[in-house]
Amino acid sequence: MGRFDIERLLRELGDPADEAPREPGASDLPVKSPDAGDGDLAVDRSGSVPAMRPDFRTGDGLGVEIDPTLAISDDHMRPTRPDDALRDLYVPDAADGPSNESDPVDIVEAMNRAGTLSDQEVETARRLLAQSGGRPVAEVLLEMGVAEHAVQAAVAELAGIPFLRFDADAVDESGLQRLGIDFCRDRLVVPIRSEGARTIVGTTTPDDVFLLDDVKRRLGISVVRHVLVCGGEIESAIQRIEGGGDAGSSEVDAILADVDEDDVEFEKQDDEATDLEAEAESSPVVRYVNHIIQSALKEGASDIHLEPGEKTLKVRLRIDGILFEMMTPPRRMHGALTSRIKIMANLDIAERRLPQDGRIRATVLGRKLDLRVSTVPTAHGEKTVMRILDDSAIQVSLDELGFADDTLLIWKKQIEQPHGIILVTGPTGSGKTTTLYSSLRQMDLKRLNVSTVEDPVEYALEGVTQIQTHNAIDMTFARALKALLRQDPDVVMVGEIRDHETASVAVQAALTGHLVLSTLHTNDAPSSITRLINIGVEPFLVGAALNGVLAQRLVRRICPECATETTVPDDMRDFLTVHGIHADVLPVGAGCDCCRKTGYSGRVGLYELLVLDDHLRDLIASNPNVTEFRRICCERGMVTLREDGFRKVSEGRTTVEEVLRVTEATI
Repeated sequence: MGRFDIERLLRELGDPADEAPREPGASDLPVKSPDAGDGDLAVDRSGSVPAMRPDFRTGDGLGVEIDPTLAISDDHMRPTRPDDALRDLYVPDAADGPSNESDPVDIVEAMNRAGTLSDQEVETARRLLAQSGGRPVAEVLLEMGVAEHAVQAAVAELAGIPFLRFDADAVDESGLQRLGIDFCRDRLVVPIRSEGARTIVGTTTPDDVFLLDDVKRRLGISVVRHVLVCGGEIESAIQRIEGGGDAGSSEVDAILADVDEDDVEFEKQDDEATDLEAEAESSPVVRYVNHIIQSALKEGASDIHLEPGEKTLKVRLRIDGILFEMMTPPRRMHGALTSRIKIMANLDIAERRLPQDGRIRATVLGRKLDLRVSTVPTAHGEKTVMRILDDSAIQVSLDELGFADDTLLIWKKQIEQPHGIILVTGPTGSGKTTTLYSSLRQMDLKRLNVSTVEDPVEYALEGVTQIQTHNAIDMTFARALKALLRQDPDVVMVGEIRDHETASVAVQAALTGHLVLSTLHTNDAPSSITRLINIGVEPFLVGAALNGVLAQRLVRRICPECATETTVPDDMRDFLTVHGIHADVLPVGAGCDCCRKTGYSGRVGLYELLVLDDHLRDLIASNPNVTEFRRICCERGMVTLREDGFRKVSEGRTTVEEVLRVTEATI
């Protein structure tokens, strides 16, 4: 800390005790102290006002009044201001000087040096800041999903004030009531406890002196100790003190309370990306998006649809393969909600004319999951769909998928074959990926070299080499498969066979001693043979390389909580008899809170397994008609999807309506 040199000051100003009688004829010119430096004020030790010599530069003696602050010193010809006389009264120590050049200059750099922000996140933050039009760095970091306590700790460190984490038990409830709960919630301020004559007050901003003055006035105190806290902890503490019941419903009420319901009809068209980004970072929007994702996970949804209409906005969740309308937020929130999701997925919020794809990685309700985001422009704005990729959803064994005992035994034998092609077919969302992943986990991954080529890699498999395709750089299925064949593989899984080149490489891999698993989009197992031939693979190669085809569908399972029995209608009795069901009553779901009054909870698979024998291989070589080939397969023992479905109806696992919904009569 600098020191005031009192003795030197007294010498320059003149101590009355040291004054000597003035000698006659003494000069009236000011006498400069021998210790004074250049530019210091000259002091007349006689005690009289010193007479300044005429100087053209200052106008003295010329009858011109010159502002003394603009007087020019003799030696340096520079402006001399009144505070120049006090230049030597304060000498800062080195510790009070400017910070070292290596010290952090902003929150992003500080967090990066502390290890709480990766280099990739720093790059993302810099890019968003460049687009944000001067918004606070902390807000941008929170939008990116950085933990609030990490951001606030960095802000506190740079501001030079303490950072404190607390819970509801640490809050001074009497002080909270004196301030007012609404005041504390709106201004994000909380009184924590008292230390002697001081009260510790937590806020989310380091420099709001007006807020601290307001707190002092309301509490009737003169001194507070200011600490920085997290806004989320303030809200949680206030909510717990209020005893507001269910946290989830209270959160939704708080979200909707911030939105004017009367403005649902209002639609604001704004092309400025900065405005959309500012709306996206607002607290109601962030909380609403978080609530949507949490609700989808709690309901066991596989997809989230954000669908704009002309005057409406709907949020629908796909649960057990069926879409349910869950929320109807105000239409004017569409742009902000979409921008918030885009920011989370690292997409361009300014581009609303082209489709975009991205990925969000998050921890929700203690579970790590990925969200595959897709946006497309529509007549009423961008529609956003998020596919939920939850690792726990595929952590099931083959025994739990719904295979019949004989089908499961045959399938396990097929995936133990040393070479050949095994196909899983069905439409999107029929469970093909789950079946393939469960089959790979069934293998001895310690003894085998198992690799996959996927677009995209949806789930991480321990002990499996997974490769992501990139069509933009010509990293196609065929090219990746060719590279894998030079990696000494035992088992290769190809995400999808969709062209002649991929099919040809897969056939060659199967014929050279590798087991290849892949998918096709066909309606049933026999149609896969025709599809490969139509792609361009020679029929004799298809017959030689292909081992088996598994077609599958997913049907909803009867809810076990509300399962009951109903009488079979007369018009349905004959139809069921044809399919081998001779029963007067069948189980159904009555509908309860557990199944959202639908009567269904969870799903079970229907399977059609075709295993090629020598007779069928010879038949394939002659390029048969698909209808005739399907009939021959059924004659040789293949169980169709519909037949397997009615087996599960007779077992009480699903209903006739579900089987008829996903299957069709093939013969």
